[in-house]
Amino acid sequence: MKKMKRSFWIAGLVVLFVLALTACGGNGSNNQTGNSAAAGGSAANAAPSATAEVTLEPSSSPAAAESATRTIEYMGEQYTVPANAERIVITGAMEAMEDALVLDVHPVGAITFGGAFPERFAAITDKAESIGEKTEPNFETILKLKPDVILGTTKFKPEVVEQLKKIAPLIQVSHIASNWEANLNLLAELTGKQDKAQAAIAEYQADLGKAKALLGDKLKDKKVVALRIRAGQVFIFPAAVFVNPILYNDLGLAVPAEVEAAKAQEAISVEQLAAMNPDILFLQFAADENAEAATALEDLQNNPIIRKINAMKNDKTFVNVIDPLAEGGPAWSRVQFLKAAVEQLNK
Repeated sequence: MKKMKRSFWIAGLVVLFVLALTACGGNGSNNQTGNSAAAGGSAANAAPSATAEVTLEPSSSPAAAESATRTIEYMGEQYTVPANAERIVITGAMEAMEDALVLDVHPVGAITFGGAFPERFAAITDKAESIGEKTEPNFETILKLKPDVILGTTKFKPEVVEQLKKIAPLIQVSHIASNWEANLNLLAELTGKQDKAQAAIAEYQADLGKAKALLGDKLKDKKVVALRIRAGQVFIFPAAVFVNPILYNDLGLAVPAEVEAAKAQEAISVEQLAAMNPDILFLQFAADENAEAATALEDLQNNPIIRKINAMKNDKTFVNVIDPLAEGGPAWSRVQFLKAAVEQLNK
């Protein structure tokens, strides 16, 4: 009898133990994920889920950060660009190169001349690779640089534009000098340097006010012309191109009929320049742009026909008052040319 009671007692304990294990097992199955995360169990620590990390902190994911974009507006067009446009390539747009100089922006790829960066861009090309010459972008190099944004030029042919658009968001920077503020503000918005851009614009406006007060009506009846020698030829520009907006719009000088008639950069002959007969002449001559006509400037200055024009006779011809490769229209050119030109015009 005692043995039978002991057997029933042992059997009861076994049943209770099995029921307890079953209950514990059920609870663990239903709350495995929550309990493991809360308690930091060994299974969770050994193999954390990648998708769980993204779900918990999507904003901190590198992939999410890379895909973040924003929309900016430039010259009436909207462009979708990365939220952090840190890798900028400049191709074709010398305007953007000059703006980078003003804003201290260091592109990862930039324009070279004869395979080298011009000395005046040394401050911003310290980390840059050559992506080709001004009119000859190297698509393979640009692709290799993985740019966030490409700043090209409005002068590019459609087929070049299409190739660049396949690599990264492309913004074509205006080559029209009167758009200099929009160009500068574009690069400033891309790089978060709006304060620097506004300071540069304010500096120019302040210098302009002083210049106009200094010159007064001194040049009221004078014909002032700015020309550029390229590939051995003399070129004239429309009133809205090169340094012309500074002379005719900002300083308020009279626009010569020949400048008014120019529809684009146009080559003029020695005879046409003589007939124009400017009282004051600004000439830009860069050796890099005249590789096959190295003596073009000297030949022009010594030409007996040109020596008879007023600017030559009165010693009012000024050569390279700023860097000969300067575009003339962007912020850097404007600040530099205004100071140098006023110094000469005030003599």
